[in-house]
Amino acid sequence: MKANDETSIKEAVGLPETPTLPEYHRFSPWRVLAITTNTLIELAWQKVFYVLLIFALVLIGSSVFMTRFTFQQEFQILKDVSLGAMSIFTSVLAIVATARLIPQDMEDRTLYTILAKPVPRYEYVLGKLLGVLLLLAISIAVMAILFTAILYFREQSLLDETWRQMRSGPPGQVDDALNAIRAAGLNNDIFIGVAVIFLKASLLAALTLLVSTFATTNIFTIVVMVFVYFIAHLQPIAREYWLQQPHVGLITRGFLALITLIFPDLQAFNLIDDIVAGVAIPMAIFTKTVLLGIFYVAIYTLAAIFVFYGKEL
Repeated sequence: MKANDETSIKEAVGLPETPTLPEYHRFSPWRVLAITTNTLIELAWQKVFYVLLIFALVLIGSSVFMTRFTFQQEFQILKDVSLGAMSIFTSVLAIVATARLIPQDMEDRTLYTILAKPVPRYEYVLGKLLGVLLLLAISIAVMAILFTAILYFREQSLLDETWRQMRSGPPGQVDDALNAIRAAGLNNDIFIGVAVIFLKASLLAALTLLVSTFATTNIFTIVVMVFVYFIAHLQPIAREYWLQQPHVGLITRGFLALITLIFPDLQAFNLIDDIVAGVAIPMAIFTKTVLLGIFYVAIYTLAAIFVFYGKEL
């Protein structure tokens, strides 16, 4: 009754009714979750998980090949090959899997069915991106488990072998040898490297999604992202060179800042060399890298939503 009385009073005095937000314009995590789940299933059916089989073969093959090296060399090569393969495979997976999402939905007319439900365009973009990120997370988790398992069992095998060979020696010498194996083997920095690899892949997925919002085909998106990938690795070197030149003007600095925003600094996510060399990653550098990755993902996602809203369908 109160609601009806209030409406009657507003009509009597000529006040407009309080506008209500349409139901489909309100953010719905369930709609985003549905799109995310469907995207993950769709990508899984494309046999993208074959990359895990390739990774396993590379990892197992490299571990067999490295039996002739010392344990320090063996662990370094195993970390270098494994983390490098994870970085390359997830980067390729992020670009290829994301590039086909929107063009394929437009070709199959699925996009029009989803938006006609109706679903806000920003929920569609978020759902698609989260589906790719979930696929990347699962892929990286499986590869990381396989990598750490092989590294752990190899480390334990070397510890047992060293203990049997040196158990009759001085206790201090035995402890030093065992600690050297542990220091060269599995450590927390490996998980930092895995997290940074996931951030880099997430960044590339968000940027690929942005490119795909105005691209006409997935081939065009992939070609553009290949160029962007190499430019993003080279732009820190070029930026540092130009900033070291004398008489660098304000316009040049502004242009370099714009290039830095458009093309992400992928070299900032290259911590693999330090991890392989056994250099401890300071928490400050890791935190800075995480914040940088989140910033890029957020910027590219917002830009993708903005461009997709202006796209004629």
